[in-house]
Amino acid sequence: MASSPIIFSVLLLFVFSLSSSTSSAQPSFRPKALILPITKDQSTLQYTTVINQRTPLVAASVVFDLGGRNLWVDCDKNYVSSTYTSPRCRSAVCSRAGSDGCSQCFSPPRPGCNNNTCSATPDNTVTRTATSGEVATDVVSIQSTNGSNPGRVVKIPNLIFVCGSTNLLQGLVSGTVGMAGMGRHEIGLPSQFAAAFSFNRKFAVCLSSGGRGVAFYGNGPYVFLPGIQISGLTTTPLLINPVSTASAFLSGEKSSEYFIGVTAIKIDEKTVPINTTLLKIDGATGIGGTKISTVNPYTVMETSIFNAFTSAFVREAAARNITRVSSVTPFGACFSTANVGVTRLGYAVPEIQLVLQSNDVVWRITGSNSMVSVSDDVICLGFVDGGVNARTSVVIGGFQLEDNLVEFDLASNRFGFSSTLLGRRTTCANFNFTSTA
Repeated sequence: MASSPIIFSVLLLFVFSLSSSTSSAQPSFRPKALILPITKDQSTLQYTTVINQRTPLVAASVVFDLGGRNLWVDCDKNYVSSTYTSPRCRSAVCSRAGSDGCSQCFSPPRPGCNNNTCSATPDNTVTRTATSGEVATDVVSIQSTNGSNPGRVVKIPNLIFVCGSTNLLQGLVSGTVGMAGMGRHEIGLPSQFAAAFSFNRKFAVCLSSGGRGVAFYGNGPYVFLPGIQISGLTTTPLLINPVSTASAFLSGEKSSEYFIGVTAIKIDEKTVPINTTLLKIDGATGIGGTKISTVNPYTVMETSIFNAFTSAFVREAAARNITRVSSVTPFGACFSTANVGVTRLGYAVPEIQLVLQSNDVVWRITGSNSMVSVSDDVICLGFVDGGVNARTSVVIGGFQLEDNLVEFDLASNRFGFSSTLLGRRTTCANFNFTSTA
């Protein structure tokens, strides 16, 4: 009987060790996908998102830049964080960031200003200005998703970003502190998110005209209210421009922006007569081609393409008894709404077709993405003249992307698109941010 306390103690120790080994074997939560909200600023027509960064966490509002190289934020003003680090010059982090030199600072050390750290060039792609900045890392917190709802919040302890300066914020939405670059760079956010959680280097963007849109990182599904899963995307190759399109870049640097191969433009199935050489990227200069952008509010076309496109659209509109009226800046062709019907896909106007690698791969643009309402009785074709010396011949802008789900698969170099979700009886504002998975 005297030995029973000893037996009980040994048994208790065994149970405790078993339970502790079981709990230590529990796998840590690994998300399959992440989400960011995207909101349109109605005064600037820029799109913004919120990056929760630093210790303690700060909800940093930043401009969503589809083709930007990296996340950059203003570190001159109110950047306080106990987890901020500035990697040593020529370290592995600097190499990954494509750093072009070492930083020296002639004032007391602070975020963005340290000696023997690596420098980079944060780029304001709205105003086309770049400055020197410091490569840094800090904690970022982001919401996971199952594709239908937000899930648990997860942390990336050392997300690489670039410290910019306050004057680089000029031209950006009031209250934003930088830009979130989603481009095909090693420290673009899609690549860093994928590396942090070992999921596919893939992301999808769904912009909304008025509500809150969403960006998904990782694998689908992409589900919008009322329970509509967006699948069966049409795909086309993503092209790499061998010459950077950034404001400042290193010799030999490739563009981080997303180019696709538009081979023809049609209106109501009739081919617009344009110089198709302009639709190809010149390998030596990087000039030409078609890219997709969220910093351009409307699609921009090189002058000769714009003129031919606008003339063809006006001609097809006239055939429907749609009356042209005086132009409204910045648009070239505007119309009275008097004879224009309204459908589920927007105004009943001629359909625009962007023909991709073959005649059966077509991005269809209906009235919801072609016509901008400028007053109660006037609508304008939402495309603008990019000038005769356009760096890129066609830049597909934000308005043409709204209520379309577009997917960028960086691993397989494929671009997927849904065409308007209005035809599927949902919109990009219909992601259910209010429920938790």
